[in-house]
Amino acid sequence: MKGNEAMAEAMIRAGFDGYFGYPITPQSEILEHLQLERPMQRTGMVVLQAESEVASINMIYGGAASGKNVVTSSSSPGISLMQEGISYIAGAELPCLIVNVQRGGPGLGDIQPAQSDYFQAVKGGGHGDYRLIVLAPSSVQESSDFVKLGMELANKYRNPVLLLTDGAIGQMMEKVELFPQQPRWTLDEIKEKKPWATFGKPKDGERRFITSLDLQPENLEDHNTHLQEKYRKIVENEVRYEEIMVEDAEYIIVAYGLASRIVQKALQILREEGIKAGLLRPITLFPYPVVPIEEYCEKVKGFLTVEMNAGQMVEDVKLAVNGKVPVEFFGRTGGVIPTPEEVVEAFKNYFN
Repeated sequence: MKGNEAMAEAMIRAGFDGYFGYPITPQSEILEHLQLERPMQRTGMVVLQAESEVASINMIYGGAASGKNVVTSSSSPGISLMQEGISYIAGAELPCLIVNVQRGGPGLGDIQPAQSDYFQAVKGGGHGDYRLIVLAPSSVQESSDFVKLGMELANKYRNPVLLLTDGAIGQMMEKVELFPQQPRWTLDEIKEKKPWATFGKPKDGERRFITSLDLQPENLEDHNTHLQEKYRKIVENEVRYEEIMVEDAEYIIVAYGLASRIVQKALQILREEGIKAGLLRPITLFPYPVVPIEEYCEKVKGFLTVEMNAGQMVEDVKLAVNGKVPVEFFGRTGGVIPTPEEVVEAFKNYFN
């Protein structure tokens, strides 16, 4: 399956109640696959093409507020249009899943794969002190698996989760093992698992309000303090990463998503030449694997970050390293995919 198709199928199988989105290349197959599969007949899942990305994210806000498991997807410019709504959703502590199949930028850019939305994803693309949990798949299999995982984390922490992939992984075809169909939650299950959800004005009992508005600065500060404590718990419990050829490594290359696949081939070339390099692949971009990078500072001579942008994640690597060893960067922009040979050449230019 294509990566986009695998994510769409995973949305049905994960028991989502609704998808609200708008077509944009290179992620349009998500909406197309959902329409072709008719999930309303399979599970009762609603699929709706909204009139815009702004409408989509506000439908997500409403669906999540009612306790439903909801998801949207777009590509870079469309995600930019959603930023205000994403901030509202994070402020209201509503769980949902957002998929960004990145393309080249800035502006309309092109429809080729890129990783230039890293800052937007992990530093908060909208306003206010909020964070998203960010998952970065590197394969079609992970694209499918992370849809299910993403909604589980969203519900666990009452926080939006962003699945950050790119046009290459979204378009490439690979074998994928699909997980079994999960049932949608019943209304009673929603009431039990999401006691904060609102169902309209009740005849009796407590009224529930979903909002991100608080005009009292002291109250809003208390809410921000609560959010920051939640983010600290996420950092403590949810860091995910992969290590490849690191046991005897003298240098560590840090890369995520598609770039990490390219680096794996570059490692083979370097190893054949007697250069002991390894790969640390962040799977969660927030929370970021700071501690493993800090620990490698005592063992290696330097780090190289490889990204499909002008240098974004490298800043987080530098913060973790804190000047203990050199940190260098290599990247291609505009939708250009670097080759393993280019990575090897960049490595040698910095460290040989």
